Amino acid sequence: MQPPESPSAGRAEVRIVSASPEAARQVAEVLRRCFASAEQRSYPAGAGGGTRLHLTVDTTHTAEPARSWLVASQSSGQDRTQTDEV
Repeated sequence: MQPPESPSAGRAEVRIVSASPEAARQVAEVLRRCFASAEQRSYPAGAGGGTRLHLTVDTTHTAEPARSWLVASQSSGQDRTQTDEV
């Protein structure tokens, strides 16, 4: 299996996993208010139900509240991939 391709500069791939489609859509809506984004894609989250929602956000085009938070935050420089991420 090939590793997933990294998004282009200024873009971030966001994965939301939720027990309900509505909860996933609400989180995606908040992200869309902060960042320009591409069309979302949703998938079943597994045999137990739930929803997986994927969307791509453009971090170079942010709303003002998000911009002030992003400028103030700094990366630790550590790779924080979770063990269950693919």
